[in-house]
Amino acid sequence: MKMNRPGDFSRVFRQGKRIGGGGLTVLTVENSVGHPRLGLAIAKKHIKLASRRNRLKRIIRESFRQNQSAFSNIDIVVLSRPGVDQRDNTQIWAALERHWLAVVAQWQQKS
Repeated sequence: MKMNRPGDFSRVFRQGKRIGGGGLTVLTVENSVGHPRLGLAIAKKHIKLASRRNRLKRIIRESFRQNQSAFSNIDIVVLSRPGVDQRDNTQIWAALERHWLAVVAQWQQKS
């Protein structure tokens, strides 16, 4: 359920719909693999310590896992933004929940 190829990431960056807020930006684009996929772009520039970057990635992956049944066939890339390291786990979790709801609404309108 994750994106591995650089071409997949560049396609999302080129064509993706953007939703921002809470120290994170979510890009989405339709895919043809038959299930939702997640990609992470967590910048060292925004979160210096590897342990904190890994914590953020674990939170994002777990949140995606719990919500993936609501998504259609889309590729999702989550980007970190400046200031995300100032947020605690509950704030990040709440921001992700808002993003997932917006993504579901956005792609249901299109279908």
